[in-house]
Amino acid sequence: MLEVLSRSWALLLGMLLLMIGNGVQGTLLGIRGGLEGFSTFEMSIVMSAYFMGFLGGSRLAPEMIRRVGHVRVFAALGSFISAILILYPSLTDPIAWTVLRFLIGFCFSGVYVTAESWLNNSATNETRGQALSLYMIVQMAGIVSAQYLLQIGDPSGFILFIVPSVLVSVSFAPILLSITPTPTFETAKPMGFREIFRLSPLGCVGMFFLGGVVSALFGMTSVYGTQVGLSVREISTLVAAIYTGGLLFQFPIGWLSDRMDRRQLILSAGAVGAVAGAAAIASSSYAAILGASFVIGGMANPLYALLIAYTNDYLQVEDMASASGRLLFINGIGAIAGPIVTGVLMTVLGSWAFFGFIAVLMTVLSLYAAYRMTQRPAPSVSETASYAPVAPTSTAVAVEAAQDYYAEATGDEDTTS
Repeated sequence: MLEVLSRSWALLLGMLLLMIGNGVQGTLLGIRGGLEGFSTFEMSIVMSAYFMGFLGGSRLAPEMIRRVGHVRVFAALGSFISAILILYPSLTDPIAWTVLRFLIGFCFSGVYVTAESWLNNSATNETRGQALSLYMIVQMAGIVSAQYLLQIGDPSGFILFIVPSVLVSVSFAPILLSITPTPTFETAKPMGFREIFRLSPLGCVGMFFLGGVVSALFGMTSVYGTQVGLSVREISTLVAAIYTGGLLFQFPIGWLSDRMDRRQLILSAGAVGAVAGAAAIASSSYAAILGASFVIGGMANPLYALLIAYTNDYLQVEDMASASGRLLFINGIGAIAGPIVTGVLMTVLGSWAFFGFIAVLMTVLSLYAAYRMTQRPAPSVSETASYAPVAPTSTAVAVEAAQDYYAEATGDEDTTS
């Protein structure tokens, strides 16, 4: 772990600042939109636009990097992020925010692709798992820290938009001044959708539904909080609870996944998340809603890496990287739909539909896992790929690095068996 820190501390510091900037704008827009009188449906479109841009950026960024290089792509997209953060309070219109949110999603995706390729290049076969763990911790810590940064200013003013813009600009310095020669950027050719669904129906279905859950949590929690009349402090604490749960449950669930039928763990995590969602609906206590959100985040975030690891159990080592592109695309489609469906339901049914939507998706995921358990036997635990922590905010580069880790771990097991 110390070796990874010594090699990548500047990159991780820069990513922490970037994640703080992204975490602030994600929550702040939901609060500011309510103050500006935007409807819940309008805000759902705004929030969904980020995931549409993120999906587009993850597909186009590799080609941009090949053409002009890592440094230029990173600096250019980072500059756009800083500018967009300043433009939000100046262009308080739902259509303008939708366009800006799409652009900032595209830019953040490209920045993450660039930074993750640097991180993967700095890791060795022996330290890749540790590097992924540190990267995930930095991502979660950045989003959680951002929620407390929200409490320093008035969401109706400009300061809360200026601070993340400054943090994003400052984040360039440690990264660009410390990066060694840029790595060669390569991505695997994606596997066909039909083939990956044939190999792992649960992996595909699970990633789609989980995309809806995660995007609703990331995009609509602050909209929900505004609708039910929570204060800025209460909303930021609610969002922080979701990601704190995601961080704390990641490693215990990862440890369990290497020691049992992963479908049982997917079923259990989905069921616990569904019960927590139902508990949040049934309770009017803020403390109970806070606790339920902590549990939902604790189940939803680790499910991302768990579904990838489960899919890998049915893949050949050489196919793991190519499968990751399709899994991320499926997850991205679910993520685009998540805020929109949540917004429609909240408009028609009321604020409780936020947790209702999450509970339904987690229930369907759990039931589908139970169904798949009746269709084929589980692979032997000794033959399954190792779990690697990957956050839902990661791009294809981090996921492919995780696939490399799976492949290396599998190869080591084959050698020693």
